[in-house]
Formats: sequence, structure tokens, C-alpha cells
Amino acid sequence: MKKIVILFTTCIFAAACGKAVTVPFSVIPAPASVSLSDGSFTIKTADYYADPAIKDMEGVSAFMEKVAFVTGRQAKAIDAPAAGAFTFNLNPALADEEYTLDVTPQGITVSANSYNGFLYASVTLAQMLPAKVQVQGQSSGMKAVVPCASVKDKPRFAYRGFHLDCARHFFSIDEVKKFISQMANYKLNTFHWHLTDDQGWRFESKKYPRLNEISAYREGTMIAKDFSSNDGVRYGGYYTQEEMKDVVAYAGKLGITVIPEIDLPGHMVAVLAAYPELGCTGGPYEVWTRWGIAKDVLCPGKEVTFEFLEGILDELCEVFPSEYIHIGGDECPKDRWKECPDCLKRMKGLGLKDGNGHTKEQLLQNYVTKRIQDFLGTKGRKIIGWDEILEGELAPGATIMSWRGVNGGIEASKKGFDAIMTPGTYVYFDYFQSQERDKEPLAIGGNLPIDKTYNFEPFDGVPEEAQKHILGVQANLWTEYIATDEHLEYMAFPRMAALSEVQWCAPANKDYERFKAAADRHKEYYELSGITYHKGLWGEIGLPGSEQPARSSEELEKYLQENNFSW
Repeated sequence: MKKIVILFTTCIFAAACGKAVTVPFSVIPAPASVSLSDGSFTIKTADYYADPAIKDMEGVSAFMEKVAFVTGRQAKAIDAPAAGAFTFNLNPALADEEYTLDVTPQGITVSANSYNGFLYASVTLAQMLPAKVQVQGQSSGMKAVVPCASVKDKPRFAYRGFHLDCARHFFSIDEVKKFISQMANYKLNTFHWHLTDDQGWRFESKKYPRLNEISAYREGTMIAKDFSSNDGVRYGGYYTQEEMKDVVAYAGKLGITVIPEIDLPGHMVAVLAAYPELGCTGGPYEVWTRWGIAKDVLCPGKEVTFEFLEGILDELCEVFPSEYIHIGGDECPKDRWKECPDCLKRMKGLGLKDGNGHTKEQLLQNYVTKRIQDFLGTKGRKIIGWDEILEGELAPGATIMSWRGVNGGIEASKKGFDAIMTPGTYVYFDYFQSQERDKEPLAIGGNLPIDKTYNFEPFDGVPEEAQKHILGVQANLWTEYIATDEHLEYMAFPRMAALSEVQWCAPANKDYERFKAAADRHKEYYELSGITYHKGLWGEIGLPGSEQPARSSEELEKYLQENNFSW
């Protein structure tokens, strides 16, 4: 039997006779190794045999649910391996998310050591099917044919995240689930849910009902990038605790952990509008209707502030079982603290002074971070914060999310802190996707084409001995200028596919030309699934109904000369 070993360094491979042949294997992210063989297997039944040790394992059930969808037949356990059936083996030697998948003309065998391992094997198998079969199952009228192959696969990074801002614009539970389901299709395993900001509070509180009544709504939204404007349309909403628990359960079934973010002590104007006593000045405050950074933040000089935060975090921990809780910590101006009698008294009592490159106000934010970290520690939780929490003196055990470039992650790793790389220049999906701004929908700025995301190397600049502290990579999708589901999806896809290869693939397995060839199959999947996506890889730019051909290189050069953009 002739076999072709795929190294993923190019999409053209050599057959035994030496003649170059194209191998149609379009799985994204690319598996660690694949050997394709002559022949194929047609999935006709949902019969399966499982090692007795895993007969009732949920990972096997999740896998067979997909097979049942494809075949239109109910999954049925059998007593011994059989031709035409699936076989599942438990292999303790495999790592947590590692799996093997073997397809022969006689059947399919899967080995793993965890729920996610079996789940990712099913994702790979689904992408080996024709896109129409994956989306429409047995109703497609097509045979479920997969090429014979031996796949051995495991991720490069343990943390593979995606962040969605539902505070600036409020997206339905259905749309949130749609995003999570697509994360699962690319083997991402962490959903970072940004639930609070100056412009809206989205987490239902039973202890602080004015958050639901006042903080969840703003009296209008600025128009485009005119910071002096307001459309006058009341806007907002919040997720009930039951809805959020439902999202957690839905994500868990797809192998995804939901990490909530309550941003503090800055980005809290929406809270102050409902509870002005938590601010330094006492207000009055209003939920912000424009974007930017507010000078009004929580007052750490008052004990009532910490009573509030602990009460909210109590509720948050009841809804979200994640090991990590994101506490923000970014963009917190200290203007009010410098003049607030309560903050001045707190700083004096703590003995905080300027020195060693830090201000006493930065050290006061360290105090807030440490106090919240200790509180969450009593609940068995750990904190993640944006890289600003490194300013001053950070207590051991915190994890840094490096967004202002990669330097925060590098510094954190050198100091022995765990870090997650989320640099704006590579993984901020609210940036423009091409240089043709006149054809793109509104974006915050920047230029992040898909190839730039794809070519991000998270270890660049990180000393070898510190690389163990880089837990993984995350893309962030902020929504100041994104108000519709269509626009949201357009900004995420297919960049999420490129992100997944940064997160999953060893550098030697990455190849942009191979990725682009595989993306053709994913384009068909998006079309069939009703997912809006950016068509730049296929020569078009713009939201559905307003697509335009991309400019030629000569036309683009002239356009950029005529429009002196600041990226």
C-alpha cells in the first residue's frame, strides 16, 4: 500500500515514483503528523466498540454524536471491534489533549487519554469529510467518505484562547454560542468573556440589583468616531445567571473553559452610575456613551469598595467554575486617587511612597490586585490581569495577559510569572484586515491581515529558560465599533483559523501556502454554515452585499499615497 507522509512544509508532496502530487488534506489547525494512504473509508454506521475502561466516557459519546449526525443512525455500542465500525482505545501514554486517528478501508480507530483528546479527534475527522457532509450530515445526500490516513496530534500550547467583548456591544446568547462552537472547530479551549466596562454591565447581580437596572444600559452611543456625538438610542442588556451557566455548560461539552472578566479598578463608570459611593468624588456619574478611558474609577480608599467587589466575585464564582478569574487591571488612571482623602489616607496607612521606578498610586493598585487575589484564593481561584498589573509589585501566583505588545509577557516570564500572549499588533481582531479602509467596515484602527496573525511567533524574545511560563496565545475582539453579528463574524473569520495554527502547531508544521490551500475548504464550510467572513484570501473585501474586488498592487500603492493613514 502506497503511503504519503505529510510534513506540512508545503502543499505539494512527493509520491513513491517521484512525481509531485497535490494531497487534498484541509484540516486546520494542521495536525502534528499525517500519513495518507491509498483508499478511503465510507462512514455508513454509528456502531462503535470502546475499551471497557472508557465505555461510558463522555468523550466517546461526544464523538459518536457527530457520527450519528453524519449517518442519520443512532450510535450503538458493540461488544467487539468490527469491520465498518469505530474503535476507541484509552492510551494513558498520551498527553491530556493528544490523540491518534487511524482511518483504513475497514474502519476508524481513535486513541486518547482525555475528553478533549477524543473531542479533537472528532474535529479532525469532521474536517476530513466534505464540507457539505460536515454541515448538513446525512441530509446532504452525499456519502461520508474520508481518506485513509494515520494522524498523530497534540497541541503546542495548553492555553488557546479567544476573547469577546460583550460590554461595549451586547450580543445574544445564541451568537455567543455560535462563536464558541466555531472555537471548538479550531481546537481552541478557552473563552475569555469580557462582561463589564464603562459602557455597560452584562453580569446579572442578585446582590446589587441597580447594576441590572442602571449599569446595564446607556443613554445612546457615539456615532462612528465622532466623540462629541450621540445617537440618542437607549442601548444595553445583561445576561441572567442562568443564561451564563448555560453558556458554561455548552462550552464545557465542546472542551472549552469560560473565563469571565470583571475589569477593575478602572473601566467601572457603569458601576459608579448605579453605586456612586464607590467612586472617589461621589458623582454624579452616568454610564458612558462614548469610547475611551475614563478618569473616574473605583475608590480603593473605601472599605465599601472591597465589600462590593467581594460580593460580586462571590456571585461570579457561583456561575463560573473556571480556575482563573480575569480581573482586568488595565487603563486605570490615578488622577482621582491623587486628590481623594480616602485614597491618601489608605496610602499613608500602608506606608506607600514613590520610589524604585513606581509611584505610590501604582502601588495602591498593587494593593487592590493583591487583596482581590487573596480573596479569590480562598475560593481556590487564580487571577489573570492585563499587563499593567506588572507595574509596581505583583504578588506571586498571578498570570499576565500581555496586550501592549509582547514585552509584558517577556518581563513576566523572566520574573517567574505565567503569561499569555495577546499582543495587539498580531491578535487584535478589531483591527482592519486590509489596507483598503474605504472597502472595509469601520474598525478601531491598525492593520492586521491574516498572514500577520499566522506568522506570529509567541516565543520571540522570550529566553529559553522562561518559555515554560508562556501558557499560550489568545486573540481579542473588542467591539466598540462592532454592533452587529454580521460585522462581528466578519472580523473573526478566517483569522480565527490562522490563530489556531499559532496556538496548536509546532513552528515546523506551519506553512502559510498550505494554510491558504486548506482555507478553500473552510470557505465552503462558512458559506454552508451561514457564517459571515472576510474574503480577502479570495480577492474580495467588504461585508456581504458590499463586497468589492481587492485593488491590484499598483492600485493599492496609489491609494495609500493618496490617503496618509496612521496605522
